[in-house]
Amino acid sequence: MTCRLVVLDIVGLTPRMLRHMPAVAALAEHGFQARLGTVLPAVTCSVQSTLLTGALPREHGIVGNGWYFRDLGEVLLWRQHNGLVGGEKLWQTARRTDPDYKVANICWWYAMGADVDLTVTPRPVYYSDGRKEPDCYTCPPSLHDELTSRLGPFPLFTYWGPNAGLPSSRWILAAARQVFDEHSPDLTLVYVPHLDYETQRTGPDSPRTAREARALDAALRPLLDHFLREGATVVALSEYGITPARRPVDINRALRRAGLLEVYTQDGMEYLDPWTSRAFAVADHQIAHVYVGDRADVHDTAGLLAELPGVADVLDEAGKASYGLDHERSGELVAVAEPDAWFTYYYWLDNARAPDFARQVEIHRKPGYDPAELLYDPDVPAIKLRAAAQVARKKAGLRYRIRTVPLNPSGVRGTHGRLPSDPADAPVFLCSDPAAACLEVDATDVKKLLLRLAGLVGSATLEFGGPRA
Repeated sequence: MTCRLVVLDIVGLTPRMLRHMPAVAALAEHGFQARLGTVLPAVTCSVQSTLLTGALPREHGIVGNGWYFRDLGEVLLWRQHNGLVGGEKLWQTARRTDPDYKVANICWWYAMGADVDLTVTPRPVYYSDGRKEPDCYTCPPSLHDELTSRLGPFPLFTYWGPNAGLPSSRWILAAARQVFDEHSPDLTLVYVPHLDYETQRTGPDSPRTAREARALDAALRPLLDHFLREGATVVALSEYGITPARRPVDINRALRRAGLLEVYTQDGMEYLDPWTSRAFAVADHQIAHVYVGDRADVHDTAGLLAELPGVADVLDEAGKASYGLDHERSGELVAVAEPDAWFTYYYWLDNARAPDFARQVEIHRKPGYDPAELLYDPDVPAIKLRAAAQVARKKAGLRYRIRTVPLNPSGVRGTHGRLPSDPADAPVFLCSDPAAACLEVDATDVKKLLLRLAGLVGSATLEFGGPRA
């Protein structure tokens, strides 16, 4: 007999954060709490893909939040098509037992094109005059108006950027409840991003982070109570824990100074030239995929990176294989930062030559991840008023550029990506059903565990990496 299952991916949830989140922690009182062994890189797209396929990046191919698409000659982050993810997904395995198994994906990544029954994912409207307006994509299309007529437009500008905050997570939670109640999925996947914001802005141990954790817990409490009253099994898990960040590492600038990275110039601005560079890095939090055009340069490039302050390890082919990261999408080398360090994407040597997108929230044009997008530039006088004025220009139909993002990365206080060294900073798995209780579960075993909790496989078919409780 199948059981309705709700899986909440609460980004950044760790034992340290649970101290401020009694409603979420209470799930363990009904069921159990386990340490969740994550994967390298411990970033959203890679970990979610492992949770849903039971495979490592070498098999599902999601080697980070983005990578260098060699066949296109472009660095692309935050793609949305599910076809990029290899392996059999959780719902596909479930349907071998129950062909009518109904699945809702509320904002988990790689949602578009997935063969689930109900999909909700952020999708701005990009107008021909350059405007970007908040909206979402849904499947079936009718679900869009069902949600926005009650909840309003998806609050995109609180989903990411300097105003990122609780409104976007509240919208997602309300959408999850509406879909759960009115469409009755057997499995509801819900992505809850809120803890990702303040932990990167001010650090995981800051008073503001504790306050935001309590606020998220208060928003989750009525939803958790509702799911449990309706007889669903509720799982809350996380992809990674965020740890203090103190040292930005300019890996691409080091490659450029060594004569390995090339740029080209337009209108006085410099752009990364991946076609002519002998080596360049796609920075992704504490992991950087380093693409080396000529195998003859790999050894010297590895030696250069190993001497760079803030770099803990440089993985070659054998090193990548040891972490299950040996996929053709990976760089020839993978750099891993030291615990308090993280990689910037910056490749210009003079801020006056930085491209215009560097000072904006522009997740699709930057050839790497930029956590400084969560901050307002403190060097710009009256920055919030200026940003508001630019928004007003946009509303009036005029072209605009909002320059809010600092080019000094020292304001970033939290990061992730490497494997956790302290259990208090490791991701967790909480469940309202004690039937499958264990002390630790590997990310590659989560798919099997969820199938058991859904009543689709028996306990005799499952063997977990972690010890039993």
